Amino acid sequence: MRLGKGELSVGKLVGLSASGMALAVSGWASAATYYVAPDGNDGAAGAMAAPWKSFAKAQAMAAPGDTVYFRGGVYLYSAAVRPCASMRDTVDAIALDKSGQAGQPIRYWAYPGETPVFDFSRMKDNCRVKGIDVTASYLHLKGLEVTGAPQQPENHLNNESWGIWINGSHNVFEALNTHHHMGPGLFIRDGSDNLVLNVDSHHNYDPYTRSGAGQSADGFGAHIKANRPGNVFRGCRAWANSDDGFDLIRAQSPVVIEYSWAWMQGYLPGTSTSLPSGNGNGFKIGGFGGGYAPDAPKHIVRFSVAFKNKVNGFYANHHAAASEFFNNTGVDNGIDFNMLGVDSKGAPTSLGIVRNNVAYGGTLVKNIEGADVANNSWNLPGAVTSADFQSVSTEGWDAPRQADGSLPPLPHFHLAGASRLVDKGVDLGLPYAGAAPDLGAFESAERPTR
Repeated sequence: MRLGKGELSVGKLVGLSASGMALAVSGWASAATYYVAPDGNDGAAGAMAAPWKSFAKAQAMAAPGDTVYFRGGVYLYSAAVRPCASMRDTVDAIALDKSGQAGQPIRYWAYPGETPVFDFSRMKDNCRVKGIDVTASYLHLKGLEVTGAPQQPENHLNNESWGIWINGSHNVFEALNTHHHMGPGLFIRDGSDNLVLNVDSHHNYDPYTRSGAGQSADGFGAHIKANRPGNVFRGCRAWANSDDGFDLIRAQSPVVIEYSWAWMQGYLPGTSTSLPSGNGNGFKIGGFGGGYAPDAPKHIVRFSVAFKNKVNGFYANHHAAASEFFNNTGVDNGIDFNMLGVDSKGAPTSLGIVRNNVAYGGTLVKNIEGADVANNSWNLPGAVTSADFQSVSTEGWDAPRQADGSLPPLPHFHLAGASRLVDKGVDLGLPYAGAAPDLGAFESAERPTR
């Protein structure tokens, strides 16, 4: 338990060395560990044998540096924290507005080996819903499953709801599984230095959006304001989302996406039925609705894979700056790499810094002429074939993650040792093995890394 204010008396410091006294003082507000369970009681002590029941109780009690473990099972929500003021209102099922501190985040973690599921599918609030609304900073959410943020079928006045909405800074969202929402699985609206690590977002579909069914349910979105640097998506997977896998439209600060996978966007989730309103891009990197923005940031997407997305695998989306596309693999998308940009007069142009990428199947590239493009598979003589890869399977990419939360170790679209794409990249200051970087998202063999 945490020491109460004043419990560390002068008498208790007698006999301590200077270093011991400093340690004792620093431990005045030592970190606590609490527990929550679906069958808990908010009147209990919050101990493992007497857990609380609600996220709200845990937040009320937790302080910077504390850890709250959620036991496995379903946490079912039937109503938001307040009623909808109108059919156009936005309400929260869980509102996280209490911050940790630098070096002392508040940790909301799954209990090891268990899966707590936060299910919002039975909510009937007749307006937009944020399943988990994070306006706090210095939080760490880990191992939680989040599902079911709803729209109501009689309400076509709004666009999407959201699984996880973020408007804070210095947060970590790790090993989450966010899915089957009527809107994006995870959305960064604002804030700096948020890390989205090893998160899955899939089967999101917004059937009642006023702009058209499926038009807004992305896997991941980041539409942050200016001067909000440091937002990173790493080791994430987006699949079977009705709109886009990763969407950075209207983001006014740079975003990094790396070591991530996106497939089968733009269809009715779980099928190959095209949705006319679903955009269908794997990685939509920027853009401002087709208009020119003089301060458009340079985004980065690297070491990532896009396949079988309806329209584009990697897409510049009318962006007004040359974003970086380094060491990615596009396979069987409508267009694997599309560098459609916009110039200062609002006219279409080609923009992007494109290096060490592989395109295979589908239309390989579009709007490349005029962009900064070199050392990619299509710049080499001859065509990429299945023999260049250890496997060309598009099955199994949703396999369980490794114990540490990292992506499953698949051979798919890893280069074969004899491929002519091995060591054909250019040094970009990023890790690689061998004499030079390989082309594509994966190095071809276990070799010393530079």
